[in-house]
Amino acid sequence: MLLKYYTNPDVRARLVEFLGGQSIDDATAMFITGDDSSADVQFAQKPVNQLWACLDEGQEVGRSMWDCRSLIVDLDIEYVNFDFPAKPYVQPKRAFELQQPVVDQIEKRLLTFGIRPLHLLSGRGHHFLWKIDQECEAFELLGNIGRVADSLRNRYRRPHPVSGCTVGKMLGQAFSGLGMVLEHFGHTLIQTCGEQSEVPIQLTAVEVGPGSHGREIVSIDLSEYGDDLYSRGIRMPFSVYLKPDQQRYCLGNSFVDAMPMIFSIPLHEINVNQAIDIMRDAAQTSSLAARASVSIPDCSDSMLQMIREYSECKLARFHAAFYSDQHDPPESWPSTYDRTPLDNLPTCVRTSIAQPNELLLKPAAIQNLVRTLMALGWAPRHIAGLIRSKYERDFGWGEKWYRYDATSRADFYVRLFAGQVVTGVDSLIDFNCKSTQEKRYCPNGQCRNNLVHFQGKLQKRSDDWAV
Repeated sequence: MLLKYYTNPDVRARLVEFLGGQSIDDATAMFITGDDSSADVQFAQKPVNQLWACLDEGQEVGRSMWDCRSLIVDLDIEYVNFDFPAKPYVQPKRAFELQQPVVDQIEKRLLTFGIRPLHLLSGRGHHFLWKIDQECEAFELLGNIGRVADSLRNRYRRPHPVSGCTVGKMLGQAFSGLGMVLEHFGHTLIQTCGEQSEVPIQLTAVEVGPGSHGREIVSIDLSEYGDDLYSRGIRMPFSVYLKPDQQRYCLGNSFVDAMPMIFSIPLHEINVNQAIDIMRDAAQTSSLAARASVSIPDCSDSMLQMIREYSECKLARFHAAFYSDQHDPPESWPSTYDRTPLDNLPTCVRTSIAQPNELLLKPAAIQNLVRTLMALGWAPRHIAGLIRSKYERDFGWGEKWYRYDATSRADFYVRLFAGQVVTGVDSLIDFNCKSTQEKRYCPNGQCRNNLVHFQGKLQKRSDDWAV
Protein backbone atom coordinates (compact mmCIF):
# COMPACT_ATOMS: atom_id res chain seq x y z
CA MET A 1 0.00 0.00 0.00
CA LEU A 2 2.76 2.46 0.89
CA LEU A 3 4.65 1.96 -2.36
CA LYS A 4 1.44 2.53 -4.33
CA TYR A 5 0.73 5.66 -2.26
CA TYR A 6 4.18 7.03 -3.04
CA THR A 7 3.57 6.71 -6.79
CA ASN A 8 0.71 9.24 -6.59
CA PRO A 9 1.76 12.28 -8.66
CA ASP A 10 0.10 14.75 -6.26
CA VAL A 11 2.00 13.29 -3.31
CA ARG A 12 5.27 13.51 -5.24
CA ALA A 13 4.54 17.07 -6.29
CA ARG A 14 3.95 18.15 -2.70
CA LEU A 15 7.17 16.53 -1.52
CA VAL A 16 9.13 18.41 -4.17
CA GLU A 17 7.32 21.63 -3.27
CA PHE A 18 8.38 21.26 0.37
CA LEU A 19 12.00 20.97 -0.75
CA GLY A 20 11.81 24.55 -1.99
CA GLY A 21 11.80 24.32 -5.75
CA GLN A 22 9.79 23.53 -8.86
CA SER A 23 11.76 20.33 -9.32
CA ILE A 24 14.38 18.27 -7.56
CA ASP A 25 17.05 19.98 -9.64
CA ASP A 26 16.30 23.44 -8.23
CA ALA A 27 15.40 22.42 -4.66
CA THR A 28 16.78 24.76 -1.99
CA ALA A 29 17.05 22.09 0.73
CA MET A 30 20.68 21.04 1.15
CA PHE A 31 19.87 17.36 1.67
CA ILE A 32 17.05 14.95 2.46
CA THR A 33 16.79 12.23 5.06
CA GLY A 34 15.53 8.73 4.43
CA ASP A 35 14.65 6.14 7.04
CA ASP A 36 13.04 2.72 6.89
CA SER A 37 13.53 1.98 10.63
CA SER A 38 15.65 -1.07 9.91
CA ALA A 39 18.90 0.82 9.34
CA ASP A 40 21.40 1.40 12.13
CA VAL A 41 21.46 5.14 11.41
CA GLN A 42 18.00 6.72 11.48
CA PHE A 43 17.32 9.74 9.28
CA ALA A 44 20.38 9.06 7.14
CA GLN A 45 21.31 12.16 5.13
CA LYS A 46 21.22 11.76 1.36
CA PRO A 47 21.45 13.96 -1.74
CA VAL A 48 18.14 15.53 -2.74
CA ASN A 49 18.19 13.67 -6.05
CA GLN A 50 17.76 10.39 -4.15
CA LEU A 51 14.20 11.30 -3.16
CA TRP A 52 12.58 8.99 -5.71
CA ALA A 53 14.77 6.09 -4.63
CA CYS A 54 13.77 6.67 -0.99
CA LEU A 55 10.09 6.64 -1.96
CA ASP A 56 10.54 3.48 -4.02
CA GLU A 57 11.93 1.84 -0.88
CA GLY A 58 9.00 2.99 1.27
CA GLN A 59 11.06 5.24 3.49
CA GLU A 60 10.03 8.10 5.71
CA VAL A 61 11.57 11.23 4.19
CA GLY A 62 12.55 14.59 5.61
CA ARG A 63 14.27 17.72 4.41
CA SER A 64 17.19 19.56 5.94
CA MET A 65 16.61 22.62 8.08
CA TRP A 66 19.67 23.90 6.23
CA ASP A 67 18.56 25.74 3.11
CA CYS A 68 20.64 27.49 0.48
CA ARG A 69 18.43 30.60 0.25
CA SER A 70 16.54 30.91 3.51
CA LEU A 71 16.69 30.35 7.24
CA ILE A 72 13.93 27.86 8.00
CA VAL A 73 11.93 28.40 11.20
CA ASP A 74 10.45 25.24 12.76
CA LEU A 75 8.34 25.60 15.90
CA ASP A 76 7.69 22.06 17.13
CA ILE A 77 4.91 21.28 19.65
CA GLU A 78 4.20 17.73 20.76
CA TYR A 79 2.61 15.59 23.44
CA VAL A 80 5.03 13.37 25.36
CA ASN A 81 4.16 10.67 27.90
CA PHE A 82 7.23 9.26 29.63
CA ASP A 83 5.35 6.38 31.26
CA PHE A 84 2.99 5.41 28.45
CA PRO A 85 4.67 6.38 25.17
CA ALA A 86 1.85 4.73 23.19
CA LYS A 87 -0.71 7.23 24.53
CA PRO A 88 -0.63 9.65 21.56
CA TYR A 89 -1.31 6.74 19.20
CA VAL A 90 -3.95 5.02 21.37
CA GLN A 91 -5.70 8.26 22.34
CA PRO A 92 -4.72 10.72 19.61
CA LYS A 93 -7.68 13.05 20.13
CA ARG A 94 -6.82 13.52 23.81
CA ALA A 95 -3.13 14.08 22.96
CA PHE A 96 -4.05 16.83 20.52
CA GLU A 97 -6.70 18.35 22.79
CA LEU A 98 -4.07 18.79 25.50
CA GLN A 99 -1.95 20.78 23.05
CA GLN A 100 -4.79 23.01 21.88
CA PRO A 101 -4.32 25.88 24.39
CA VAL A 102 -0.70 26.20 23.28
CA VAL A 103 -1.61 25.91 19.60
CA ASP A 104 -4.32 28.58 19.95
CA GLN A 105 -1.87 30.94 21.61
CA ILE A 106 0.83 30.28 19.00
CA GLU A 107 -1.56 31.16 16.20
CA LYS A 108 -2.74 34.28 18.03
CA ARG A 109 0.77 35.47 18.83
CA LEU A 110 2.15 34.79 15.36
CA LEU A 111 -0.75 36.65 13.81
CA THR A 112 0.11 39.76 15.87
CA PHE A 113 3.53 39.68 14.20
CA GLY A 114 1.96 39.12 10.77
CA ILE A 115 3.37 35.59 10.52
CA ARG A 116 1.12 33.06 8.77
CA PRO A 117 3.03 29.77 8.96
CA LEU A 118 2.63 26.45 7.24
CA HIS A 119 0.87 24.31 9.87
CA LEU A 120 1.73 20.61 9.79
CA LEU A 121 0.54 17.69 11.91
CA SER A 122 2.56 14.56 12.68
CA GLY A 123 1.77 11.60 14.89
CA ARG A 124 2.32 13.40 18.20
CA GLY A 125 1.91 17.10 17.53
CA HIS A 126 2.28 20.21 15.43
CA HIS A 127 4.93 21.99 13.40
CA PHE A 128 4.66 25.65 12.45
CA LEU A 129 7.06 26.56 9.65
CA TRP A 130 8.07 29.72 7.83
CA LYS A 131 11.26 31.03 6.28
CA ILE A 132 13.50 34.11 6.37
CA ASP A 133 15.37 35.21 3.28
CA GLN A 134 19.15 35.25 3.78
CA GLU A 135 19.37 38.67 2.12
CA CYS A 136 16.86 40.45 4.39
CA GLU A 137 17.14 42.68 7.45
CA ALA A 138 15.68 40.09 9.83
CA PHE A 139 18.37 37.59 8.84
CA GLU A 140 21.08 40.16 9.52
CA LEU A 141 19.59 40.98 12.93
CA LEU A 142 19.46 37.31 13.89
CA GLY A 143 23.07 36.93 12.77
CA ASN A 144 24.07 39.76 15.07
CA ILE A 145 22.19 38.17 17.99
CA GLY A 146 23.52 34.63 17.58
CA ARG A 147 26.56 33.15 19.26
CA VAL A 148 28.53 30.31 17.67
CA ALA A 149 31.22 28.49 19.63
CA ASP A 150 34.65 28.32 18.00
CA SER A 151 34.41 24.53 17.91
CA LEU A 152 31.11 24.69 16.01
CA ARG A 153 32.37 27.43 13.70
CA ASN A 154 35.24 25.12 12.75
CA ARG A 155 32.73 22.38 11.95
CA TYR A 156 30.70 24.76 9.81
CA ARG A 157 33.82 25.59 7.76
CA ARG A 158 34.22 21.97 6.68
CA PRO A 159 32.50 20.78 3.48
CA HIS A 160 29.39 18.82 4.34
CA PRO A 161 29.74 15.16 3.25
CA VAL A 162 26.42 15.13 1.35
CA SER A 163 26.19 18.59 -0.21
CA GLY A 164 29.88 19.46 -0.32
CA CYS A 165 28.98 22.95 0.92
CA THR A 166 29.93 24.82 4.08
CA VAL A 167 27.67 26.69 6.50
CA GLY A 168 28.42 30.39 6.15
CA LYS A 169 29.37 32.48 9.17
CA MET A 170 26.20 34.60 9.16
CA LEU A 171 23.93 31.61 8.55
CA GLY A 172 25.37 29.76 11.54
CA GLN A 173 24.97 32.84 13.72
CA ALA A 174 21.44 33.52 12.45
CA PHE A 175 20.39 29.95 13.27
CA SER A 176 21.73 30.46 16.80
CA GLY A 177 19.98 33.83 17.08
CA LEU A 178 16.73 32.29 15.88
CA GLY A 179 16.92 29.75 18.71
CA MET A 180 17.30 32.58 21.23
CA VAL A 181 14.31 34.47 19.83
CA LEU A 182 12.16 31.32 19.88
CA GLU A 183 13.30 30.69 23.46
CA HIS A 184 11.65 33.98 24.43
CA PHE A 185 8.58 33.05 22.38
CA GLY A 186 8.45 29.80 24.36
CA HIS A 187 8.58 31.77 27.62
CA THR A 188 5.55 33.80 26.57
CA LEU A 189 3.64 30.60 25.73
CA ILE A 190 4.33 29.10 29.15
CA GLN A 191 3.30 32.32 30.88
CA THR A 192 0.06 32.69 28.92
CA CYS A 193 -0.99 29.03 28.66
CA GLY A 194 0.25 27.57 31.94
CA GLU A 195 -2.98 27.98 33.89
CA GLN A 196 -5.12 26.81 30.96
CA SER A 197 -3.15 23.64 30.34
CA GLU A 198 -4.17 20.38 32.00
CA VAL A 199 -0.56 19.15 31.90
CA PRO A 200 2.79 20.93 32.39
CA ILE A 201 4.23 22.82 29.44
CA GLN A 202 7.99 22.39 29.06
CA LEU A 203 10.70 23.71 26.77
CA THR A 204 12.07 20.40 25.41
CA ALA A 205 11.17 16.99 26.84
CA VAL A 206 11.61 17.48 30.60
CA GLU A 207 10.14 14.79 32.85
CA VAL A 208 7.59 15.90 35.42
CA GLY A 209 5.75 14.24 38.28
CA PRO A 210 2.92 11.82 37.44
CA GLY A 211 -0.74 12.65 36.98
CA SER A 212 -3.70 10.37 36.36
CA HIS A 213 -2.28 9.46 32.93
CA GLY A 214 1.37 9.15 33.98
CA ARG A 215 4.21 11.62 33.51
CA GLU A 216 2.94 13.64 30.57
CA ILE A 217 3.72 17.06 29.15
CA VAL A 218 3.19 19.36 26.23
CA SER A 219 6.68 20.01 24.88
CA ILE A 220 7.67 23.19 23.09
CA ASP A 221 10.61 21.37 21.59
CA LEU A 222 13.47 23.77 20.89
CA SER A 223 16.15 21.08 21.05
CA GLU A 224 16.99 21.38 17.34
CA TYR A 225 18.41 24.85 18.07
CA GLY A 226 20.93 23.30 20.44
CA ASP A 227 22.52 21.27 17.64
CA ASP A 228 24.46 21.98 14.47
CA LEU A 229 22.32 23.36 11.63
CA TYR A 230 23.51 20.67 9.24
CA SER A 231 22.51 17.87 11.62
CA ARG A 232 18.77 18.56 11.79
CA GLY A 233 15.91 17.72 9.48
CA ILE A 234 12.14 18.19 9.33
CA ARG A 235 9.66 15.44 8.49
CA MET A 236 8.11 16.19 5.12
CA PRO A 237 4.35 16.56 4.78
CA PHE A 238 2.80 13.60 2.93
CA SER A 239 5.66 11.35 4.00
CA VAL A 240 4.84 8.23 5.95
CA TYR A 241 5.41 8.73 9.69
CA LEU A 242 7.58 5.94 11.09
CA LYS A 243 8.21 7.13 14.64
CA PRO A 244 6.20 4.22 16.12
CA ASP A 245 8.49 1.81 14.25
CA GLN A 246 11.48 3.67 15.67
CA GLN A 247 10.00 3.20 19.16
CA ARG A 248 9.40 -0.54 18.98
CA TYR A 249 11.78 -0.95 21.92
CA CYS A 250 9.24 0.74 24.18
CA LEU A 251 5.95 0.28 22.32
CA GLY A 252 6.33 -3.40 21.54
CA ASN A 253 6.24 -5.22 18.20
CA SER A 254 2.63 -6.39 18.48
CA PHE A 255 1.37 -2.87 19.17
CA VAL A 256 3.31 -1.30 16.29
CA ASP A 257 2.33 -4.06 13.86
CA ALA A 258 -1.36 -3.51 14.68
CA MET A 259 -1.22 0.26 14.14
CA PRO A 260 -2.62 1.85 11.00
CA MET A 261 -0.18 3.64 8.74
CA ILE A 262 0.24 7.32 9.68
CA PHE A 263 1.25 10.21 7.42
CA SER A 264 2.40 13.74 8.20
CA ILE A 265 -0.06 16.22 6.68
CA PRO A 266 -0.79 19.95 6.51
CA LEU A 267 -3.75 21.31 8.47
CA HIS A 268 -5.50 22.66 5.37
CA GLU A 269 -9.24 23.46 5.45
CA ILE A 270 -9.80 20.76 8.07
CA ASN A 271 -9.85 20.67 11.86
CA VAL A 272 -7.58 18.57 14.04
CA ASN A 273 -10.12 15.79 14.60
CA GLN A 274 -10.63 15.45 10.86
CA ALA A 275 -6.87 15.48 10.35
CA ILE A 276 -6.41 12.61 12.81
CA ASP A 277 -8.65 10.43 10.64
CA ILE A 278 -7.23 11.63 7.30
CA MET A 279 -3.59 11.05 8.30
CA ARG A 280 -4.44 7.40 9.03
CA ASP A 281 -5.88 6.77 5.57
CA ALA A 282 -3.67 6.71 2.48
CA ALA A 283 -6.53 7.49 0.07
CA GLN A 284 -7.69 10.54 2.03
CA THR A 285 -4.11 11.73 2.44
CA SER A 286 -3.56 11.42 -1.32
CA SER A 287 -6.75 13.42 -1.91
CA LEU A 288 -5.49 16.13 0.45
CA ALA A 289 -2.23 16.29 -1.51
CA ALA A 290 -4.20 17.29 -4.61
CA ARG A 291 -5.50 20.50 -2.99
CA ALA A 292 -3.14 21.51 -0.16
CA SER A 293 0.05 23.45 -0.85
CA VAL A 294 3.00 22.83 1.46
CA SER A 295 5.24 25.63 0.25
CA ILE A 296 6.98 27.19 3.26
CA PRO A 297 5.86 30.85 3.40
CA ASP A 298 8.37 33.70 3.47
CA CYS A 299 7.77 35.84 6.58
CA SER A 300 11.00 37.83 6.46
CA ASP A 301 9.48 41.25 7.10
CA SER A 302 7.10 39.96 9.77
CA MET A 303 10.01 38.55 11.77
CA LEU A 304 11.25 42.05 12.53
CA GLN A 305 8.61 42.64 15.21
CA MET A 306 9.28 39.27 16.87
CA ILE A 307 13.01 40.04 16.94
CA ARG A 308 12.34 43.52 18.31
CA GLU A 309 10.21 42.11 21.14
CA TYR A 310 13.00 39.69 22.05
CA SER A 311 15.65 42.42 21.97
CA GLU A 312 13.74 44.44 24.57
CA CYS A 313 13.07 41.57 27.00
CA LYS A 314 14.83 40.40 30.15
CA LEU A 315 15.82 37.11 28.55
CA ALA A 316 17.86 38.95 25.90
CA ARG A 317 19.77 40.76 28.64
CA PHE A 318 20.41 37.44 30.36
CA HIS A 319 21.67 35.94 27.09
CA ALA A 320 24.11 38.83 26.71
CA ALA A 321 25.36 38.31 30.26
CA PHE A 322 25.56 34.54 29.74
CA TYR A 323 27.80 34.82 26.68
CA SER A 324 29.94 37.58 28.20
CA ASP A 325 31.45 34.88 30.44
CA GLN A 326 33.67 32.04 29.19
CA HIS A 327 34.22 28.38 29.98
CA ASP A 328 37.48 27.57 31.69
CA PRO A 329 39.87 26.32 28.97
CA PRO A 330 40.36 22.52 28.76
CA GLU A 331 43.96 22.69 29.94
CA SER A 332 42.78 24.12 33.27
CA TRP A 333 39.99 21.61 33.89
CA PRO A 334 42.07 19.40 36.23
CA SER A 335 42.38 22.35 38.61
CA THR A 336 38.93 23.89 38.03
CA TYR A 337 35.90 21.84 36.97
CA ASP A 338 37.46 18.52 38.04
CA ARG A 339 37.84 19.92 41.55
CA THR A 340 34.16 20.73 41.92
CA PRO A 341 33.34 19.81 45.55
CA LEU A 342 30.77 17.05 45.52
CA ASP A 343 30.23 16.46 49.23
CA ASN A 344 27.89 19.42 49.64
CA LEU A 345 25.74 18.41 46.67
CA PRO A 346 22.55 16.33 46.80
CA THR A 347 23.01 12.75 45.66
CA CYS A 348 20.93 13.33 42.51
CA VAL A 349 23.25 16.13 41.39
CA ARG A 350 26.43 14.45 42.53
CA THR A 351 25.50 11.33 40.56
CA SER A 352 24.94 13.28 37.34
CA ILE A 353 28.44 14.77 37.65
CA ALA A 354 30.17 11.54 38.64
CA GLN A 355 28.23 9.33 36.18
CA PRO A 356 27.31 11.74 33.38
CA ASN A 357 26.43 9.18 30.72
CA GLU A 358 23.51 9.16 30.22
CA LEU A 359 22.21 11.54 32.89
CA LEU A 360 23.70 14.64 31.30
CA LEU A 361 21.90 13.76 28.08
CA LYS A 362 18.54 14.07 29.85
CA PRO A 363 17.04 17.57 30.07
CA ALA A 364 15.49 16.97 33.50
CA ALA A 365 18.86 15.98 34.99
CA ILE A 366 20.53 19.03 33.46
CA GLN A 367 17.76 21.25 34.82
CA ASN A 368 18.29 19.84 38.33
CA LEU A 369 22.05 20.43 38.06
CA VAL A 370 21.57 23.99 36.80
CA ARG A 371 19.15 24.92 39.56
CA THR A 372 21.35 23.46 42.28
CA LEU A 373 24.62 25.02 41.14
CA MET A 374 22.95 28.38 40.57
CA ALA A 375 21.69 28.18 44.15
CA LEU A 376 25.31 27.73 45.23
CA GLY A 377 26.36 30.83 43.30
CA TRP A 378 27.76 29.29 40.13
CA ALA A 379 27.70 31.48 37.02
CA PRO A 380 25.51 29.76 34.39
CA ARG A 381 28.24 29.77 31.73
CA HIS A 382 30.56 27.88 34.09
CA ILE A 383 27.83 25.32 34.71
CA ALA A 384 27.87 24.81 30.95
CA GLY A 385 31.66 24.57 31.09
CA LEU A 386 31.40 21.84 33.73
CA ILE A 387 28.96 19.86 31.57
CA ARG A 388 31.15 20.36 28.51
CA SER A 389 34.13 19.01 30.47
CA LYS A 390 32.14 15.79 30.96
CA TYR A 391 30.99 15.60 27.35
CA GLU A 392 34.58 15.91 26.13
CA ARG A 393 35.95 13.14 28.37
CA ASP A 394 35.70 9.40 27.85
CA PHE A 395 32.49 8.42 29.59
CA GLY A 396 31.44 5.98 26.89
CA TRP A 397 29.79 8.58 24.66
CA GLY A 398 30.69 6.67 21.51
CA GLU A 399 30.51 8.88 18.41
CA LYS A 400 28.01 11.37 19.85
CA TRP A 401 30.45 14.26 20.23
CA TYR A 402 31.94 13.59 16.82
CA ARG A 403 28.46 14.10 15.36
CA TYR A 404 27.40 17.00 17.60
CA ASP A 405 29.23 19.93 19.12
CA ALA A 406 29.70 19.41 22.86
CA THR A 407 30.23 23.09 23.67
CA SER A 408 27.08 24.22 21.89
CA ARG A 409 24.95 21.46 23.42
CA ALA A 410 26.12 22.29 26.94
CA ASP A 411 25.61 26.02 26.43
CA PHE A 412 22.15 25.54 24.96
CA TYR A 413 20.65 23.46 27.76
CA VAL A 414 22.18 25.49 30.57
CA ARG A 415 21.08 28.72 28.89
CA LEU A 416 17.58 27.29 28.45
CA PHE A 417 17.10 26.32 32.09
CA ALA A 418 19.02 29.19 33.66
CA GLY A 419 17.05 31.64 31.52
CA GLN A 420 13.79 30.33 32.92
CA VAL A 421 15.09 30.80 36.46
CA VAL A 422 16.34 34.33 35.82
CA THR A 423 13.12 35.50 34.15
CA GLY A 424 10.84 33.80 36.69
CA VAL A 425 9.27 31.52 34.08
CA ASP A 426 10.57 28.63 36.21
CA SER A 427 8.56 28.89 39.42
CA LEU A 428 10.79 26.18 41.00
CA ILE A 429 7.62 24.47 42.21
CA ASP A 430 9.08 21.03 41.49
CA PHE A 431 12.58 21.81 42.80
CA ASN A 432 12.22 19.49 45.79
CA CYS A 433 13.02 15.92 46.73
CA LYS A 434 9.49 14.52 46.36
CA SER A 435 9.18 15.79 42.81
CA THR A 436 12.66 14.53 41.96
CA GLN A 437 11.68 11.10 43.26
CA GLU A 438 8.46 11.19 41.21
CA LYS A 439 10.47 12.11 38.13
CA ARG A 440 12.71 9.08 38.94
CA TYR A 441 15.89 11.10 39.27
CA CYS A 442 16.53 10.37 42.94
CA PRO A 443 19.15 7.56 42.98
CA ASN A 444 18.17 5.97 46.27
CA GLY A 445 15.75 8.13 48.24
CA GLN A 446 18.30 8.29 51.05
CA CYS A 447 20.09 11.63 51.04
CA ARG A 448 21.18 13.93 53.85
CA ASN A 449 20.45 16.95 51.66
CA ASN A 450 17.04 18.40 50.94
CA LEU A 451 16.46 20.15 47.62
CA VAL A 452 14.03 22.54 49.31
CA HIS A 453 17.04 24.18 51.00
CA PHE A 454 18.58 24.77 47.57
CA GLN A 455 15.24 26.04 46.30
CA GLY A 456 15.23 28.63 49.08
CA LYS A 457 18.80 29.66 48.33
CA LEU A 458 18.00 30.06 44.66
CA GLN A 459 14.95 32.18 45.39
CA LYS A 460 17.02 34.43 47.66
CA ARG A 461 19.56 34.90 44.88
CA SER A 462 17.01 36.59 42.63
CA ASP A 463 18.87 39.89 42.95
CA ASP A 464 22.03 38.21 41.62
CA TRP A 465 20.26 37.63 38.31
CA ALA A 466 18.94 41.17 37.89
CA VAL A 467 19.62 41.97 34.25
